[in-house]
Amino acid sequence: MTDLNRRHLLAGAAAVGAAAITGLRPAAVNAAVPQAGTQAPGFYRYKVGAFECTSINDGARTFPMPDKFVANLQKDEALAAGEAAYMPKGMVTVPFNPQLINTGSKLVLIDTGNGIANFEASKGAVGRTLQNLQAAGVEAKNIDVVLLSHLHPDHTNGIRLADGALAFPNAEIMVPGKDWEFWTSEGNAAKAESNPMMKNYFANVKKTFAGLESKVTKYEWGKEVAPGITSIATPGHTPGHTSFAVASGDAKVLIQSDVTNIPEFFLRNPDWHVMFDNDAALAQETRHKFYDMAAAEKATVIGFHFTFPAVGHVEKDGAKYRLIPSAWNPTI
Repeated sequence: MTDLNRRHLLAGAAAVGAAAITGLRPAAVNAAVPQAGTQAPGFYRYKVGAFECTSINDGARTFPMPDKFVANLQKDEALAAGEAAYMPKGMVTVPFNPQLINTGSKLVLIDTGNGIANFEASKGAVGRTLQNLQAAGVEAKNIDVVLLSHLHPDHTNGIRLADGALAFPNAEIMVPGKDWEFWTSEGNAAKAESNPMMKNYFANVKKTFAGLESKVTKYEWGKEVAPGITSIATPGHTPGHTSFAVASGDAKVLIQSDVTNIPEFFLRNPDWHVMFDNDAALAQETRHKFYDMAAAEKATVIGFHFTFPAVGHVEKDGAKYRLIPSAWNPTI
């Protein structure tokens, strides 16, 4: 049996040190290696029947928790939840994960991330979708469909490059009709003038989609919007917020988009209201309906704001839910 008491460890260390000083072996010392300073590409492939799907990481933002990040909760309680999830003290971290669905006949990108223009501004924290698509062997020009779950900036801004050109020049852009109607309404925009966040959202939609009206296809809920991809009504986060069922053969996954923001807060506590929800009460109702369905079906769930690679299962836990992340699979 190996004896690892302190005396033996110290004696061994002294012997190695003496050997190094006198030039005797063993004294193998590794050469210094420069630190990389960069992260590995963020993409993860998984199969759904005959479909090859790829979770594409757009990055993650870590920022001081706003006072009303959880709108119906005291900030101290929200901060405690952040610390319990081992987030940096006083901060909150929100990941972003678009999904690429290769159906065999179509290459469909569900949501586009924060956009390359935000890459430099965030020092590489977000806006990584294009480079991670490239790392995954996918050229932006080969995307057939950009399928948007809703029209918030972190889902739409990747449509354009930093110079305003289209990032996916050959793609049909599909948006939920109810969201398009809401966010392009001048009347709704006027009502939002007193709310800085909502005012910014309306302005961002106007800027992002300027001149693209002819390339935009508006879709309805409960329809097959691309081969094997069906839209699911999950309103509340926005009026037209949409999730998707991706099905091939006997296999299916649920792409929940923003049914919840970070699951450590809003999946675990489905009655908490994130500040980004347009209709918080409806979003709360939607969370319960969606997660009850996902838990009953034991469905694989993909979350835009789940920790990368954003694949897991949802289980009921009394009146709450818990996320069980799927194990990383080294094969496809």
